Amino acid sequence: MNLYKVGKFLFTVILYPLYRIKVIGKNNIPKEGPVIICSNHISNLDPPVVGITSGRNIHFMAKEELFKNKFFGKILHKVHAFPVKRGMKDRNALRGGLKILEENETLGLFPEGTRSKTGEVGQGLAGAGFFALRSDAWIVPCAIIGPYKPFKRLWVVYGEPIDMSSYRENKASARETTDMIMKEIEKLAKNPKMNG
Repeated sequence: MNLYKVGKFLFTVILYPLYRIKVIGKNNIPKEGPVIICSNHISNLDPPVVGITSGRNIHFMAKEELFKNKFFGKILHKVHAFPVKRGMKDRNALRGGLKILEENETLGLFPEGTRSKTGEVGQGLAGAGFFALRSDAWIVPCAIIGPYKPFKRLWVVYGEPIDMSSYRENKASARETTDMIMKEIEKLAKNPKMNG
């Protein structure tokens, strides 16, 4: 049994009607090749919401503590999550993320590293810039515009893919690259049509 497909189906039939999910810009996500989807983070439900709306199978980083329970850890691995140690450079997680991109898969990141308590887009961690600069992936910014309230519209907006080649050629820093990505996410999140 493919647990990823089962989970995707269940989350689709539950979350779409519950939050009246509306997706904008799904066609901006390349159908092939390595892609990094970078989203703001407002709820624990963000990973499944990005997973069911993007059209691609996504590998997400998840905090290492979630893998300490052996049963839950096995489930997380089966749904394409992999552990990351928060608050420090985790070389294994960085290598794992790059391997996913080398295999032309999709990496899902929430660059802020933690949920926003205010709903505002915060500063991103440099890891997003690291993956963008060290791979050949397209970056697709994403904004989830809530709130997560039953039967109240939830918007998921995907921006145009960003070609990172000029950043790589100009040897931009991971910090500069992450800041650029966060600005693109913020632009999507502040769309007045979805915040009214």
